Amino acid sequence: MGHVRGQKKKRKVEKDYLASGSSENGSTDWWEMLSKRIAGNVSPSKGLDKFQSVFKMSRKTFDYICSLAEEHMQAKSAHFVFSSGKSMSLHEQVALALRRLSSGNSLISVGDSFGAHHSTVSQVTWRFIEAIESKGLHHLRWPSTEEDMTQIKSKFERIQGLPNCCGAIDATHITMMLSSSEQTADVWLDQNKNHSMVLQAVVDPDMRFRDVVTGLPGKMNENLVLQSSTFFKLCEKGDRLNGNKINLSEEAEVREYIVGGSGFPLLPWLLTPYQGKELSESKAEFNKRHFATRIVAQRALARLKEVWKMIHGMMWRPDKHKLPRFILVCCILHNIIIDMEDEVLDELPLSFHHHDPGYGKEVCESVDKTASVLRDNLSLHLSGR
Repeated sequence: MGHVRGQKKKRKVEKDYLASGSSENGSTDWWEMLSKRIAGNVSPSKGLDKFQSVFKMSRKTFDYICSLAEEHMQAKSAHFVFSSGKSMSLHEQVALALRRLSSGNSLISVGDSFGAHHSTVSQVTWRFIEAIESKGLHHLRWPSTEEDMTQIKSKFERIQGLPNCCGAIDATHITMMLSSSEQTADVWLDQNKNHSMVLQAVVDPDMRFRDVVTGLPGKMNENLVLQSSTFFKLCEKGDRLNGNKINLSEEAEVREYIVGGSGFPLLPWLLTPYQGKELSESKAEFNKRHFATRIVAQRALARLKEVWKMIHGMMWRPDKHKLPRFILVCCILHNIIIDMEDEVLDELPLSFHHHDPGYGKEVCESVDKTASVLRDNLSLHLSGR
């Protein structure tokens, strides 16, 4: 089932940006020159022009990202040039960084296509990471108002009828190419013998990331990653997912919760599917609806890796202290494209639906008794009993 598109509602920051008279054509000249070098290597996707195929976004969204990055990237200490000695404009710097993140190609390959030294590609990309991390973080936040949360719940319920659902959680591995001679290499070795870092994400019905956790070794299972997160601590303290309850019947009510796969523990605020093959009709129906609801998280992570290929593959030897910030910025950029209601999003192909190929299904045996009763009540409610 496809995700539910949001109502046409822009955030204030995008309204202010568009009202300021930003020109979608301000970047035409630099793009005409650049496209002759790099667009020839890109096969335009169906329904997209070369610019959209290269950057996976519209020019409107690109210009908005430039406005976020401008102050940091145009600082006096920043002076970047092409190999020819020509100074890089803001648009060219942002284009270079986005191409590095979206192509997954090496520093040398990206530099050659842009006519820039590989060290320049590295420096420009990192300055861009710092800029978006600083100025774009408001695009990745937990719903701050009851109105926002009510809208999210309503959209989730329209998917498969789950009432009071506030999000879907999932986790994926970001693989790294590390030398076995590195002192800490074994720390990052996961069960598949890959060096990896894990990314945990809570997603809304529009595939927007609402909470992310990364930086932990990929050998940690989903339960351990969850319990290590601030999100877990906030929920356990009652500072999150502690809003309005809904009455299912005279005897039963359901609190706010998120849904997750079998690798997560069953908690009062995190509902997982029933385990076993011989399930009752109501439990089997619950699992079916549960899966159709939480698949938005799987698709969001698949889309993240599909568009921002730098974090999907083993093309580079990352600074492990910087990698979490690269991952975070890719999540922010993912959200910006959604927040800008970018029509390119609807045209982008999703060539794979499983974001973690090669990694087996995890099963967590941890079951909270209160959560078990809540899930049973919800299961009976959904089956009409």
